[in-house]
Amino acid sequence: MNYGLWLSASAMQANTWRQDIYANNLANVSTVGFKRDLANLRQRDPETIASGKSDARHLLDKLSGGVLAGPQTISFARGAMLPTGVASDVALEQEDTFLVVQHRDPRTNKLGVRLTRDGRLSRNAEGELVLAATGHRVLGQGDQPIILAADAPFTIRTDGVILQNGEEVGQLQITGVDDLKRLVNEGGNLFAFDRPGDYRRPVPGATVRPEHLEASGVDPVKALMDLVAATKAITANGNLIRYHDTLMDRAVNVLGRVA
Repeated sequence: MNYGLWLSASAMQANTWRQDIYANNLANVSTVGFKRDLANLRQRDPETIASGKSDARHLLDKLSGGVLAGPQTISFARGAMLPTGVASDVALEQEDTFLVVQHRDPRTNKLGVRLTRDGRLSRNAEGELVLAATGHRVLGQGDQPIILAADAPFTIRTDGVILQNGEEVGQLQITGVDDLKRLVNEGGNLFAFDRPGDYRRPVPGATVRPEHLEASGVDPVKALMDLVAATKAITANGNLIRYHDTLMDRAVNVLGRVA
């Protein structure tokens, strides 16, 4: 196979993956508490090195084997705090803390937990505290749903305690994670663990900021520039593929022609 054609195809595939990630970031520039994904590329070793074969081809082994996508990571840098004046809105103060919500696995129908930075809260018809955007039940201590009285408004203190008529009716579960690399962006502004298990850990002294929301962690200008750069890389590698195809056509049909 034409080695240059392989390198261009490898880069085109990796940059298409980058383009998808940057487009998703840009689409969530206004999503409350959204954390942007980071698209990382890594060098691919030449075939003889990667396979461990002994028949090394010294000329080709001095070249790169192209690029591969990954690993994909998440930036958990805290976004700006936006005042809303809405009593049911909260923003998490520490960037490595999360609210805990109940999640039902659509494949197994089993209940589990997911984490989020979305602090838009509401009360559903059953009186449960839920995420206003998705309806997921917000969990309190002991992974129990928080039940509110239907006849009174509620407020939230900085320690996450929920008050109705001046009395405590529940407390938000604010959790950390043993290793933030264990979290994957599941969609719907929710984070899941990358493998079975519960990697939550308590965070003593964790606080929220009432009547505020955390802005998206996406810088719209940088996200647009990243998207444009990935698109240009795709176009450039597409052009190189066409050049290699033309060269092979000339080699076969012109240089290889018998006079």
